[in-house]
Amino acid sequence: MNVNLANKSISEQDYLQGELLADTKHELIDGQVYAMAGASENHNLLSGNIFAELKSQLRGLPCRAFIADMKVKAGYNFYYPDVMVVCQQDNESDYYKNAPVIIVEVLSKSTRRFDQTDKRMHYQQIPSLEEYVLIEQDRGEIVVFSKPNHWQSSYYYLGDDITFASLGVTVRVEDIYYQVNNEDVLEFLQMRGSQP
Repeated sequence: MNVNLANKSISEQDYLQGELLADTKHELIDGQVYAMAGASENHNLLSGNIFAELKSQLRGLPCRAFIADMKVKAGYNFYYPDVMVVCQQDNESDYYKNAPVIIVEVLSKSTRRFDQTDKRMHYQQIPSLEEYVLIEQDRGEIVVFSKPNHWQSSYYYLGDDITFASLGVTVRVEDIYYQVNNEDVLEFLQMRGSQP
């Protein structure tokens, strides 16, 4: 979330029509439109890595993984999650989904607080959502909030495996951080005797 383009509320229909014509992406939050900022290299690598891991392991299943440009509807709000997985048919729109099973956000300094608080609360109101995943880009840490676990958080670090129970998929944390350049990753690779 970056800049509010207007101080007046906008309707859902006007927002969706505007997004079809816009050069940049915007989120609709509580009737206000916010421009999306560009992402860093590490942010892109993390999003791409987890998307690739999930997509390859979901091959042959009815679930579909989406990255960055697909909106999700959470109540009256629309967001662009970094990655999401949808497992049921969702024919409401070709431009947004309303029944994700997993949503992944890569944290940055400017979005961390919002992603951990307000956005998490909005996402957790989506009836189909089972897991909300937050990936730190500045250190090797992933937090998974799980609906079957009453939205309690579980933490994962380099060297761990994460099992996404809603999909029956297990991903190594080091595969999510592949080619990411941060201090934790470099230290982990040195400890394993690998080259970055």
